[in-house]
Amino acid sequence: MFTGLIESLGRVRAIDDMPGGVRMRLETPLASDLRLGDSLATNGVCLTVVDSDASSVAVEISPETLRVTTLGDLRPGALVNLERPLRPDSRMGGHFVQGHVDGTGILTAMVEEGEFWRIVIGYPAGLAPFFIPKGSVAVDGISLTVAALRPTEFDVQIIPHTMTHTNLQGARVGDRVNIECDMLGKYVVRVAELAGWARAEAGSSAPGSGQ
Repeated sequence: MFTGLIESLGRVRAIDDMPGGVRMRLETPLASDLRLGDSLATNGVCLTVVDSDASSVAVEISPETLRVTTLGDLRPGALVNLERPLRPDSRMGGHFVQGHVDGTGILTAMVEEGEFWRIVIGYPAGLAPFFIPKGSVAVDGISLTVAALRPTEFDVQIIPHTMTHTNLQGARVGDRVNIECDMLGKYVVRVAELAGWARAEAGSSAPGSGQ
């Protein structure tokens, strides 16, 4: 379980093919505190550390994760958002983020508003039931608030700190991003489905990463 509060930026050092998937090495200041088997949210995707040294860690990415996330778009030199799991004795900021991506979206607009940014993200129609105005959403692992909601797009407002401390600093219109909907909304929709209530304009099934 994560919070969507990004701890550190990492940088992709190398990507090596392995049967069906890839092994990725990430440079990160968190490396000295990570051990074999630890979880690490990488652009919002929960991965497992399979090797570490003083300055970097290695993670392995399965074919299914490559299929349903944007991790397959990464190249050496790319910046990634990193977060270690929530500790039981930690303050709870952000919102509950599982690291299980529900779908990918597209940055369709980035508008400067003084020192702030308004970013518009297009999303798959099947995710529509899981968004509400002022609700929570994780975008590349960043806990954000839905500032405006339309049938296939939502807006988020980015403060200067978030822009400079996450991979959004290098984002461009047209980039793909990982989206994880608020799990509370997913449980509500699932209960409604089991109760036989119709879901309007929602697609055929609840989201799931399969990771």
